[in-house]
Amino acid sequence: MKAVVLVGGEGTRLRPLTYSTPKQMLPIVERPMIERVLEHLGSYGVDEAVLSLQYLPDAFMSAYPDDVAAGVRLTYASEPHPLDTAGAVRFAAAQADVEETFVVVNGDVLTDLDLDALVAFHRAHGAEGTIRLYPVDDPSRFGVVTTDPDGRVLEFIEKPPADAAPTNLINAGTYVFEPSFLERVPLGERVSIERVTFPAMAADGRLFAMAEPSYWLDTGTPDAYLQANFDLLDGTRPGAPCPGAERDERGVWNQGAAAIDGEVTGPSYLGRDVVVEHDASVEGSVLGAGSVVRSGAQVRGSVVMAGALLEHGAIVEGSILGAGARIGAECGVRRGSVIGFGVELEPGRTVAGERVPG
Repeated sequence: MKAVVLVGGEGTRLRPLTYSTPKQMLPIVERPMIERVLEHLGSYGVDEAVLSLQYLPDAFMSAYPDDVAAGVRLTYASEPHPLDTAGAVRFAAAQADVEETFVVVNGDVLTDLDLDALVAFHRAHGAEGTIRLYPVDDPSRFGVVTTDPDGRVLEFIEKPPADAAPTNLINAGTYVFEPSFLERVPLGERVSIERVTFPAMAADGRLFAMAEPSYWLDTGTPDAYLQANFDLLDGTRPGAPCPGAERDERGVWNQGAAAIDGEVTGPSYLGRDVVVEHDASVEGSVLGAGSVVRSGAQVRGSVVMAGALLEHGAIVEGSILGAGARIGAECGVRRGSVIGFGVELEPGRTVAGERVPG
């Protein structure tokens, strides 16, 4: 089976990291997000994926020069101009010569969806398209979907007030389509799947939806990006967060840290050649390969990417440090901050909920 993976978004909510790196290439516990998406697809028999590209397309192509990632063959479809969701799917499917039932996923959504069950539901109902629905506590931030008892889609309601939402089931961004779907979308034109194509399919009675409660996370915000990392550390998602990592009795995953003289408490992850000096502390965080935490520094609930340095007495909490960042002595990086790749914060500076570009 083939899949179209939508990776064209600019990831504005994760800036400044996404100024130079597509969101889907950011590491989730030291592995690019796109590889985790592709690995999940491959585990259900998807052997070829076409990446629908628009923003920084060369980042993907240079990362996988042999056109294989996570065991899945890659094809690239670089949009000449933004085509929106349906237009992007149509363009990518044409590039990959899609002629049979295929899957569409968002490259910034991590999930443990039973894809076999979704495809089986799709075929059993003779659908042209099938949407995976996911239950949320607050549907007011999403587009909700109502269905009849057989799963046939009735209507889409975009971001309804919480007290007026007819359901808590949202469009979770995984679809199964027949090739006839492509005939609905003019090639090369900008078309929204949510506002144009899906309502037309629903009106024809050809669109179905299946609710499935397994793990789902849209990683588009700093808080969600942090959660995506932590969910791999604390057992929310089963298995080792990275191949070769070993977990100790404290709940600390270790990939081969160089010197750990400070205090590290789980759930945490230490990449290769990480250094945590005496009197430093790390709690519930990810430290990428080669990162250094000097004496007296503290890291709590954060992701510190490869090669970053915290000088003596620096405190980082609830934040993201880009690869190669340098946090000066006695700095405070407070909750919600995103520090760009290679950024140097001068000693004593405090940032709180800020985006600091390089």
